[in-house]
Amino acid sequence: MQETSQALRTAIYIDGYNLYYGRLRDTHYKWLDVVALFSQITRSIEPHSQIISVKFFTAPALPKFSRHGEESMRAQNDYHRALEAKYPDKFEKVLGSHIYEKDGTKMPLYVEGNSFDKDNTVRVWRLVEKKTDVNLALSMYRDVNRGSLDQVVLISNDTDTEPVISALIEDFPTLKIGMIMPRGPQSSGKKGRPASSSLIDLAHWSRSYINDEELMG
Repeated sequence: MQETSQALRTAIYIDGYNLYYGRLRDTHYKWLDVVALFSQITRSIEPHSQIISVKFFTAPALPKFSRHGEESMRAQNDYHRALEAKYPDKFEKVLGSHIYEKDGTKMPLYVEGNSFDKDNTVRVWRLVEKKTDVNLALSMYRDVNRGSLDQVVLISNDTDTEPVISALIEDFPTLKIGMIMPRGPQSSGKKGRPASSSLIDLAHWSRSYINDEELMG
């Protein structure tokens, strides 16, 4: 195990989709300095962390399906460029893609106050994000395999990341694993997806929430 008195060369991996829908949606904090925020939280828990890189995994906004059309695409591009300009040697975005499923897939109809009913369905158009999970897993494993990291920190509450975390633990037993869940604190009263206990169990340390004060910067 890595000696805690030594600097821990650390890379942070952000599941942008999970961050947005788990913590930022319906808030005013979408222009978030993710490098500063997650570096600060990481060092508050593991003070010896030396942040080498912050990688942000997402898919490009599609004007046709965005609430604000072309403006949404421009805003996303401007946000990424701002982070790249501020942290030219530390921040990196990795883009996946979207697939527009046109087959009118049947999904259960939402009826307020009623439980899930598999027999009451409606055909829907689906916009599906692709490659993000795979890109994140491959990047994390390859970076660790190069031998330049002592610690990885995952920003996600998605159990699809469990296989790569388990592989890292098995193949690199001295590697330290940190988890930060993109959720609000319980005291906020906001209902959302519970923190994944299986991810927490895999980590050396974890944080299951992000405070509003931290998002404010």
